[in-house]
Amino acid sequence: MGVVLVVDDTQTDRQLASQVVMSCGRQVELATNGEEGFQKATSLKPSLILLDIVMPGQDGFATCRKLKRDPNTASIPVVMVSTKGNDADKFWAQKQGADGYLTKPYTPEQLQKVIKQYP
Repeated sequence: MGVVLVVDDTQTDRQLASQVVMSCGRQVELATNGEEGFQKATSLKPSLILLDIVMPGQDGFATCRKLKRDPNTASIPVVMVSTKGNDADKFWAQKQGADGYLTKPYTPEQLQKVIKQYP
């Protein structure tokens, strides 16, 4: 099973996502901001990126756009995971190249379902 990269500036959210990822039998790598997430995605080539939107510095929208424009990371599925749950945010995420969207708070089962969509 591949590596799932969790990019989130909130420690509690990183811990929760990590537990769910590991419960799916996957390895997890963590990043605390968009730039670190991009660097780790480039070096690790994860099988999935779970990407928060609201982060200091480079936000998730900009990070997703950068990932999808780079030939080295463009094929990696990116699922936005955010408290921003309105239709405009979901639409904008899709325009940046996001492959999916999960609104916080989520249940572990909801996140497991997302992870299992991307082997």
